[in-house]
Amino acid sequence: MKKPSVGLAREGLPIICLCAFSSLILSLIGCWPVAIIFLCITWFACFFFRDPERAVPAEKGLVVSPADGKVVRIQELPEPFEGEKRLCVSVFMSLFSVHVNRMPVDGKITSILYSPGKFFNAAWDKASEFNERCAYKLTSKDDTFAMVQIAGLVAQRIVCRVENGEELERGERFGMIKFGSRVDVYLPASYAPSVAVGQQVFAGQTVLAKKS
Repeated sequence: MKKPSVGLAREGLPIICLCAFSSLILSLIGCWPVAIIFLCITWFACFFFRDPERAVPAEKGLVVSPADGKVVRIQELPEPFEGEKRLCVSVFMSLFSVHVNRMPVDGKITSILYSPGKFFNAAWDKASEFNERCAYKLTSKDDTFAMVQIAGLVAQRIVCRVENGEELERGERFGMIKFGSRVDVYLPASYAPSVAVGQQVFAGQTVLAKKS
């Protein structure tokens, strides 16, 4: 069952409420310059933690993008669980992207592997090896996928909302990465990419690959 959304990621609600409350109190006591600063922070927090609804394609044999952003790499690479070489599609999220991540396929999460690390620019290849990351093994009806959230230069926290063994639908929210990052999807051999490097994509909506 899909979790309901209020248009904002729940991880941002405490920050938004605190900043808005601070702005209100400061304005009531006449401290307008600081109140305006907190109001601006509230606006930015609302912008950053926005979580719009998406029209998820229903056709079978599709992989949708797990993140908003730009496709920065399509390349054969060893996937993080078995080391098998697979075609990897990497989506880079900028500071201004929607940072809530969504499931690329219907499936069951059969393994989660978290690795602490550094904070290189997420667009760089070495970020896959050295940065903080969280890998997910996804088992659908006929195929197995791997997906990795990778923290970036500014990102300081990967948020995982799901547990091992949980079943989710394509387009369902499973987590987020705060302040710029990257998500990699490792495709089975029977899937071909439907996007090109440099293309803008949207989580849960843009078709990343199709079953051939």
